[in-house]
Amino acid sequence: MADIRPFPAIRPAKGKEEMIAALPYDVYSRAEAREAVKDRPLSFLRIDRAETQLPEDVDLYDGRVYEKARELLWSMVEQGDFIQDGAPCYYLYELTMNGRSQTGIVACASVDDYLENRIKKHENTRREKEEDRVRHVDVCDAQTGPIFLAYRREETLKRLTAQEKQKEPLFDFVSEDGIRHRGWKISGSEEIAAIRSAFQRMDALYIADGHHRAASAVRVGVKRREEHPGYTGEEEFNYFLSVIFPDDELMIMDYNRVVKDLNGLTPEQFLDRVREVFEVRKLEKAAHPEKKGEVTLFLEDQWYLLTLKPAYENTDPVEGLDVSVLQKQILAPVLGIQDPKTDKRIDFVGGIRGLSELERRVHTDMKAAFAMYPTSIGELFAVADAGLLMPPKSTWFEPKLRSGLFIHSLKDALF
Repeated sequence: MADIRPFPAIRPAKGKEEMIAALPYDVYSRAEAREAVKDRPLSFLRIDRAETQLPEDVDLYDGRVYEKARELLWSMVEQGDFIQDGAPCYYLYELTMNGRSQTGIVACASVDDYLENRIKKHENTRREKEEDRVRHVDVCDAQTGPIFLAYRREETLKRLTAQEKQKEPLFDFVSEDGIRHRGWKISGSEEIAAIRSAFQRMDALYIADGHHRAASAVRVGVKRREEHPGYTGEEEFNYFLSVIFPDDELMIMDYNRVVKDLNGLTPEQFLDRVREVFEVRKLEKAAHPEKKGEVTLFLEDQWYLLTLKPAYENTDPVEGLDVSVLQKQILAPVLGIQDPKTDKRIDFVGGIRGLSELERRVHTDMKAAFAMYPTSIGELFAVADAGLLMPPKSTWFEPKLRSGLFIHSLKDALF
């Protein structure tokens, strides 16, 4: 049973959504974040990356950064830039990119479901990466970055979502990158009961994106339980902010690889080694792979189609992933890249950047590029169900959820 409950969201006042909404904090470097908030006095990035509001010599993890974030958030609430609903609600958040829409239910997921693996993971987290968001959530007394969860399509939720989307939206705007964002509030008692019941019938939910944010939110919940040994389980710190999407609406893009050198091989020697595992054919122009088991390679101004030979196919949920096959059969034994998480000779390019970015990298600082066929949501579920972990940089989700449109306060009393 998944415990997904409504909550009284803190959200932008009517008409301020576009000015406040911001991309996730971790898509920016420090310099990019500082530049992005210039001339945007309401941008939520100012709160997510509060070092942008302090002198440049202040360390990213200085305590003043988190205190500044708290000050900015709650001053915007006091000034009316944000409002808070007076009763628990569910919300809908629709994102439309290139004519394709996905609609998630905004709600709070249970810390216990995470701890007991009813919310399943497919990536490891690094504790040092969590620490920043633990402090941000704890000091701000709020969860500001939603976790991207997925579930297997469920007919009751599909019907209710379609029904609610016939109503007037809370907000409707197009962000600078061309993504349309719309939101709705679900406050009817019957609808709330039906949604909660539908989730209770599910055996599991899955983290699609935001493993570190989820782990950080859970760590704050566990910390507060220790600080309040008489807790009942109903306190807000027992839940964390999520947007939960049906699997049939999600799109995972390719997550591509570029490498600095051929490990001492000539291009022809390298291709000979590749031919041991893949059928290799020259392409007339740049192209994405069209199915699982295919990779396209850009080398010496030439694109190639690589098709995996049947002898190397694998039905294991992890070993059978295209990114795993490339790592195990080419990157490690041929190019000497044993640990892609730490090796400086490899870099990763999200599919949103396109094939032209792969060509640009090869023309500037890299030697070869591999364009991957996207990992499917079914493969992600299979890995998580098996209790296994994907290789790093296996999935790239688009579009990205905006921060600042829905905030979960950890304060139990409504102000």
